[in-house]
Amino acid sequence: MRGARLARRGGVAAARPPPEASGGKMAAAGVAMVAEESPAAGSAEAASSPPEIPEGDEEEEEEEKRKKKRRLPRRRRKGSSSAGFRLTAARRDPPVRLQHGVTGLEPLAWSEDHRVSVTTARSVAVLEQLSDVHGGGGGSGADLVGSKKEVAACRERFANSKDPTISQSFMLDRVFNPEGKLLPSFRGYKYASWSPLGCDANGRCLLAALTLDNRLTIHANLNRLQWVQLVDLTELYGERLRESGYRLSKGEPPRADLGSFSEFQRRHSMQTPVRMEWSGICTTQQVKRNNECLDVGSVLLAVVFENGNVAVWQFQLPVVGHESITSCNTIESGVSSPSVLSWWEYEHSNRKMSGLIVGSAFGPIKILPVNLKAVKGYFTLRQPVVLWQEMDQLPVQSIKSVPLYHPYQKCSCSLVVAARGCYVFWCLLLISKAGLNVHNSHVTGLHALPIISMTADRQNGTVYTCSVDGQVRQLIPIFTDAALKFEHQLIRLSEVFGSVRTHGIAVSPCGAYLAVVTTEGMTNGLHPISKTYQVQFVTLKTFEEAAAQLLESSVQNLFRQVDLTDLIRWKILKEKHIPRFLQEALDKKIETFGSTYFWRFRLFLLRVLRQSLQKTPSEALWRPSHEDAKVFLAHSPGTDPPEEQPQDKGASKRGRKRDPSETSRGAEEEEEEDTAEGGRGPAEDRLPEIQSQIEAVEMHLTREHMKRVLGEVYLHTWITENTSIPTRGVCDFLMSEESYDDRTAQVLIGHILKKMNKQTFPEHCSLCKQILPFTDRKQAVCSNGHIWLRCFLTYQACQSLVYRRCLLRDSIARHPTPADPEWIKRLLQGPCTFCDSPVF
Repeated sequence: MRGARLARRGGVAAARPPPEASGGKMAAAGVAMVAEESPAAGSAEAASSPPEIPEGDEEEEEEEKRKKKRRLPRRRRKGSSSAGFRLTAARRDPPVRLQHGVTGLEPLAWSEDHRVSVTTARSVAVLEQLSDVHGGGGGSGADLVGSKKEVAACRERFANSKDPTISQSFMLDRVFNPEGKLLPSFRGYKYASWSPLGCDANGRCLLAALTLDNRLTIHANLNRLQWVQLVDLTELYGERLRESGYRLSKGEPPRADLGSFSEFQRRHSMQTPVRMEWSGICTTQQVKRNNECLDVGSVLLAVVFENGNVAVWQFQLPVVGHESITSCNTIESGVSSPSVLSWWEYEHSNRKMSGLIVGSAFGPIKILPVNLKAVKGYFTLRQPVVLWQEMDQLPVQSIKSVPLYHPYQKCSCSLVVAARGCYVFWCLLLISKAGLNVHNSHVTGLHALPIISMTADRQNGTVYTCSVDGQVRQLIPIFTDAALKFEHQLIRLSEVFGSVRTHGIAVSPCGAYLAVVTTEGMTNGLHPISKTYQVQFVTLKTFEEAAAQLLESSVQNLFRQVDLTDLIRWKILKEKHIPRFLQEALDKKIETFGSTYFWRFRLFLLRVLRQSLQKTPSEALWRPSHEDAKVFLAHSPGTDPPEEQPQDKGASKRGRKRDPSETSRGAEEEEEEDTAEGGRGPAEDRLPEIQSQIEAVEMHLTREHMKRVLGEVYLHTWITENTSIPTRGVCDFLMSEESYDDRTAQVLIGHILKKMNKQTFPEHCSLCKQILPFTDRKQAVCSNGHIWLRCFLTYQACQSLVYRRCLLRDSIARHPTPADPEWIKRLLQGPCTFCDSPVF
């Protein structure tokens, strides 16, 4: 695979596929782009108008001082691609079987909070949480082109028109005629898109879903297994168009009436969504009544329609419904037959540029400037930038934009990749003082069939493409002095899953797993009689790579790196010990930095180790047993086993009847004596030691969080009042153990007790009004024996029937009340102090 050529050459012919290195470098010499010398790669509109870039000679020094946030992966070992693939990839069980066939062009999406969505013929399947995300209300989203009576009359007239160009166009168009009786069933979802992390009320991701009948809705997972529709954007946008008379600007002349077939088509095409994509979270300023400026988070959702227009919705965070919509602007892209949409977000000198990349079914790709008013730290392009302008009839099927760091220019850059037929179009965008530099080319020789799905690892720029024949390519960008080139290797899924056909791929947020939607492939040259759609997983990193990435992570959050921690968990469960190198590296990190993140990482490792050493039940827990009922009583929770039971465990096992399928597994468990890490002894002897270590780490994390809570109490309580936090109890609990010698905690407690004077503000049981002593960090027990669990965020006793719980069920948290001050509500929005998972 050769790198990008720097020869300034024109574009390819309209009917020919792109060569290996077509296009060229768009060098900036006083202007943003030199489009005249390479018409295939640039835009004449952008040639005379560079982007608005902050001036100053300090820019290069600032860029050099900045930390290199994203680095490209090192070169892989030389050798065959299959051999390189076997070094890091493996099948990860279990696969997930889908109830219905997949639909849409990109059916698979992986969110930042580690949920995988699959668009199917009946629902959007969210892995581990299978939910129907129907639009609700029924009806087609494109019906808002006029009054119901007028639309019905027009439908009848167009369907029975004597002009075949009108009647056939109407009957065969799914937008006009979604209930066509002579056409196959048109049910399912076209596309689903996840928002960034932190957009819903729980701080997780929202899901935007587009049905095949063109209804666009936004959904949130507010409770553990409950999905709620928040907004129907199709209905809202249709109402906006109807109020404006189906005109985008006030100066636009009035259009013909709905009885004209061309007007009927125009009104449908201007509100028929093709794709939608979320932007990153940005900050806006909100002015209060007292003229105080408040920073408010917001997120944008861009929707491209069939006529080329793009609607940009702005939502204030957290998104709770229609009231969260702050604005909606429509941009005319000028792209005919748009097929795909993606956000382009570029960071330069601590300022951000935002734009929309629109691809066409005919080939062209363009970046549209998006002017974000009232958004802090954003600047924009002055004119659209055409990345590829040839109408070569190669449809753009997928676009990904990845921010990278340029090792030679020592600044940030942006890599845009697009799947066009069997080829991958790439474009490297780099902003300098002279303007916008654009390098572009095509990567050929990847697939024999068209690319049906593409995904990218945003942390290192690795791109994955797949075709329907089960071939996946991994493209690794390598910077050169001139521009960019790609190393690529073939991943044969048949070597992992057997003969399969692929329908979509998605990479996990940290690049540990590749999710693949598959069906059965050909067997002995014959197609399968029936199809079974499955979501299967392939590992892309080794245990050592995952451990190193977790230890050097800048995220400092275990929940946001669940795919990496799952690789660690998988390794420990199989080998039943924590590798020595990981223990030593983690101990060194804790000794050097003392961050609670590394303590939580240690707690995670110890918990997995305890799980691996515990005996696995030989029978499924859900399977009914035919043993005597007295045995159930003897083993029921809260009762002691009979004294004679432990004396002859082997006899009881031998006497119990077992299924033949479980015989071998049970024999292995009976014979197994875990001697992990140099033969320390049986697993049962190690469990008490591991349990004591777990309790010690949990106590350390509890104390650190208590110090944070007390710091908030000291800063925000100007008078001695009850703040819904048992301050005196927390102080006494921290100082109850003589061995706990923390100078910071002692000073903080001294200040708080001096502020409180002799007041205690004890908690009282809501049932008997007795005082609830603070003797346990997890629960409160009054003198009458009433037990209440404590909120792990505020340490207040949860005395209500409704409370929240973290995903891993570590602890519970109470709901905020209207009487709580802002700092209490902010504390209650925090994640779990033990596992970093959000709270439902």
